[in-house]
Amino acid sequence: MSRPDTPSESGHPHAYKIIVNGQERTVSTDALSFEEVVSLAFDPVPTGPYVLITVSFRHADQKPAEGTLTAGTSVKIKNRTVFSVTATDKS
Repeated sequence: MSRPDTPSESGHPHAYKIIVNGQERTVSTDALSFEEVVSLAFDPVPTGPYVLITVSFRHADQKPAEGTLTAGTSVKIKNRTVFSVTATDKS
């Protein structure tokens, strides 16, 4: 039985077009975690004891609509949510 709050009645998930570091990406979930956004931004994801990754967002489908994600947190998205992901070496 289909729940009324499912994204699509046809069984296909809704596709959201988001922007990650200036590149359009398509995802099929209405929320993204810090880790998911980082993996959309980098392939491979930078690692190491001195790597610091920062994720900021704007135009999210939540209040506040802009802010910063930290490891273990997520953000509710909508079409055209914008993410800026940077990796720096603290050495």
